[in-house]
Amino acid sequence: MATIRDIAEKAQVSISTVSRVLNYDETLSVNAATKKRIFEMAEELEYRSKNQKKRKKKLSLLLINYYSLEGEVEDPYYISVRIAIERRAAKLGYRLTSISRGDEFRQTGFDGVLCLGTFEEEEIRRIDALGLPTVFVDSNPDDTKYDSIAFELRRESRRILNYLWDCGHRKIGFIGGNDTEGTGLEENPDKRTLEYRLFMEEKGVYRPEYERIGTFTSRMGNHFMNELMALPDPPTAVFVANDSLAIGCLNAISQAGKRCPKDYSVVGFNDIPTAKYMVPPLTTMRLYMDFMGERAVDLLSDRIFTKRELPMQITLPAKLMIRESVRCLDGKEK
Repeated sequence: MATIRDIAEKAQVSISTVSRVLNYDETLSVNAATKKRIFEMAEELEYRSKNQKKRKKKLSLLLINYYSLEGEVEDPYYISVRIAIERRAAKLGYRLTSISRGDEFRQTGFDGVLCLGTFEEEEIRRIDALGLPTVFVDSNPDDTKYDSIAFELRRESRRILNYLWDCGHRKIGFIGGNDTEGTGLEENPDKRTLEYRLFMEEKGVYRPEYERIGTFTSRMGNHFMNELMALPDPPTAVFVANDSLAIGCLNAISQAGKRCPKDYSVVGFNDIPTAKYMVPPLTTMRLYMDFMGERAVDLLSDRIFTKRELPMQITLPAKLMIRESVRCLDGKEK
């Protein structure tokens, strides 16, 4: 049976660091990559703490999805997270009931709630009325009340923009979406949109005609890329807010008789499984969607079993996957 010492040796950290991470010590200063490595080693070695070993109860959890099952087809990001949640719950022997946003729900013996995506205020009030431990996945409406696990979209967006800038691109376009569409919160732009505007304004090159905002679908990406290419002075590179949009962009470029990255460079976001097989292979920001879904279940079960009152917010790291869809204008590889 694995011990904390075993995990420490494999993760190459101290025993005390492992203990504090696994016990969610909020006073510990350690980066997300180290926490991720420790949790992965604990999972690989099937480590169970003394408290966990004593736990006999199998939890009953409610998963509320932002997208319907049909809507997931347009944006596979949430499919990956949902499947990871379901897989982790099944491995732990938990009963998981999954419904879509807008479906009727009420407390029927659930121990906790997982909320995947972005929800409007009325829905949050209904969720809060259940009086159950709740984890928001990929959003956080109130960091004083709920646990959450998400990626820092603004930070990762700036990394993409810096990469394009270092490649010599000054005319950078943006095609984005809004997770709040249909929730009554449309006045709140997506964080990737906000960071794009801020970055380009800081550089003194922001051009509103280079920005397009719609839904996170390949059809929308195709439509907006055609609009950008039709401009009198089109952008040389486009930062696209997810890989579904990027698929549409690549199709539009090809259909117009142009080539990526020779004529237009494209960077996506999420790194869906097919990204590396696109033509050309897509440069994109990899979000660890499986890890987020699995850890969301662990975060919720920890709050249920320990009766922890202080909410926790976990921010996960991401990785820029540099492939072949970006051309450096100075001819140098970055």
